[in-house]
Amino acid sequence: MDYEIVSMTAGDWGRVREIYGQGLATGNATFETEIPDWETWNSGHLTHSRFVARGGEDILAWAALSPVSGRCVYGGVAEVSVYVAENGRGKGVGNALLGALITSSEKNKIWTLQAGIFPENEASIRLHLRNGFREVGRRERIGKHGGVWRDTVLLERRSVVVGRD
Repeated sequence: MDYEIVSMTAGDWGRVREIYGQGLATGNATFETEIPDWETWNSGHLTHSRFVARGGEDILAWAALSPVSGRCVYGGVAEVSVYVAENGRGKGVGNALLGALITSSEKNKIWTLQAGIFPENEASIRLHLRNGFREVGRRERIGKHGGVWRDTVLLERRSVVVGRD
């Protein structure tokens, strides 16, 4: 399948929202239970490092970074989100998007990327490990999702370019 990785725009929100909803429906993508509106989503993500995988007229996936804290000491640490539409899975789109996020994060002085992934989401864990993330640990019973305590696997990627001093 042919696709290109391009910067996300506000005009992409409708399809990005749909793909986010598909992830929510799996029950293994996020603790969130509702899709935010554009203003809420936009304010919670860094303005740089937002991408979509566009295949013709369709968006197959999206990826973005969120700050982990408002404290300046954590200014170089961001959390990764990668969501692939049902019709885009298994085509290498997630891998291409995560690669674009890594490159962009380093250009924007991010030295650590992190991801908290439900252990049941094995495909996402494999994707991150293939892209230089390492498993830091498992956060047991970190939160309830649908009334059930859930664990997350905490992964991180330390830049080999930024923060080497």
